[in-house]
Amino acid sequence: MDAPPVDPLAGLLSALGLAEQAEDPLSRALLLACLALLAAGGVDLGLRLFRRVVAERTRFTLDELFIDHVRAPIVLTVAFTGVWYAALSLQVGAVAERALGSVLATVAILRWTWSLFALARRALQRLADDAHDRGMVQARTFPLFDMLAKALVIGGCAYALLVAWHIDVTAWLASAGVLGIAVGFAAQDTLSNLLAGVVIIADAPYRIGDFLELESGERGRVTQIGLRSTRLLTQDNVEIIVPNQVMASARITNPSGGGLERERLQVPCGVAYGTDLEHARAVLLDVARGTEGVLGDPDCAPVVQLRALGESSLDFVVLAWIARPEHRYVVLDRLNSAIYTRLRAEGIEIPFPQRDLHIRAMPGRGE
Repeated sequence: MDAPPVDPLAGLLSALGLAEQAEDPLSRALLLACLALLAAGGVDLGLRLFRRVVAERTRFTLDELFIDHVRAPIVLTVAFTGVWYAALSLQVGAVAERALGSVLATVAILRWTWSLFALARRALQRLADDAHDRGMVQARTFPLFDMLAKALVIGGCAYALLVAWHIDVTAWLASAGVLGIAVGFAAQDTLSNLLAGVVIIADAPYRIGDFLELESGERGRVTQIGLRSTRLLTQDNVEIIVPNQVMASARITNPSGGGLERERLQVPCGVAYGTDLEHARAVLLDVARGTEGVLGDPDCAPVVQLRALGESSLDFVVLAWIARPEHRYVVLDRLNSAIYTRLRAEGIEIPFPQRDLHIRAMPGRGE
């Protein structure tokens, strides 16, 4: 005959002189619950000591972050496991045991989900802060990894809850596949924007804070790059929300994408033939240097160039730097006004196209 199974708890209680309590289901359940609480307290103390003795002495900070966020769900899982075994010793019935197990598992899964959410976000944020444009997780890729982490945590939580309540996930997965195909056809524009958002975040044609000029003529500074759309704030304090699909396929000018905020203006100006070139050049250069908003640093000083000999004028171009792209039209107004006023004061003619019309009598007709 087979030997009866050995009960380790009964042996432990007998060694402690509590053999009678081992036979009583209620006493046994209470002892199991107390042992579970003691075990949970021991695990909590061990993790705290490990963090203080080991994790704080390493040069990495993610290990401390990991312990801080998983310590509570680990302790809760240990305590719930003991409570579950304590309920089994009461022999309350299969239905009650199954329901209690599902409830305890649900609470533990939700606690794990909350902790993993916070852990993923803080870990990604710390990696982005320490990347300095060298790692995969940066400020521009943070939304992508954050969304991916949330999707993984939510998917794992949903699967664990279905298993905890003894629901067959095979049929659910098959239905989810069919539903996903239907949703994909119904939400093509949304998916296109999402994929374009991933490409924009990964490729980084522009970043938050850049000043953009869209192909349609709008100008504004990027305030947010999401997975569905990009937001621009214009100089009129109007927010423009552009779908990422449009941003990914349109021609976009990024004046602040060269590493510096400043931008160079090109202001054309024509003077009449016969004008003293050096005098005209000196006047235009003096006007550019004295215009408010034009930078005068040695590395970005104004320059005047004779670009072409036009049909009716000598075509000069004034090259002037401004501090920020959004100052363009204000400085252009000042610069054009100052050039016109100064050229008139200097007696320098600003030519314009003129046409002479000659009328002749047709042959065989009178005057």
